[in-house]
Amino acid sequence: MGIEVGSKLVGKVTGITKFGAFVELPDGSTGLVHISEIAEAYVTDIHQHLKIGDTVTVKVLHIREGKIGLSIKKAVDRPDKPERRPPNRSPRERVENFEDKLNRFLKDSEDRLSPLRKNMDKKGRGR
Repeated sequence: MGIEVGSKLVGKVTGITKFGAFVELPDGSTGLVHISEIAEAYVTDIHQHLKIGDTVTVKVLHIREGKIGLSIKKAVDRPDKPERRPPNRSPRERVENFEDKLNRFLKDSEDRLSPLRKNMDKKGRGR
């Protein structure tokens, strides 16, 4: 049985380092699961997720110069995330475009600055 990129295999964890875990594959070869490919969440300590002797399902990511890159998190079948849709708006609601937002910002900014400018004029330009 040859190992092909994209195939899912079951292997046994044979070693753990600070940067990943070594997994022995069914044909006797060994591949590396990088720490970033162990779980969806950020992994600080691999020992919290794996231990030597664990049986894991891995996906072959790449084979370069005889080295096999594996992933545990990509071997898990997850349903596709639903598409994010904008919230339903009633037809009466007006969607503000960029120009409207910019004009509102400039008006608000001018309203905030005008009292400061008046105060500076009274005191002689802040001297």
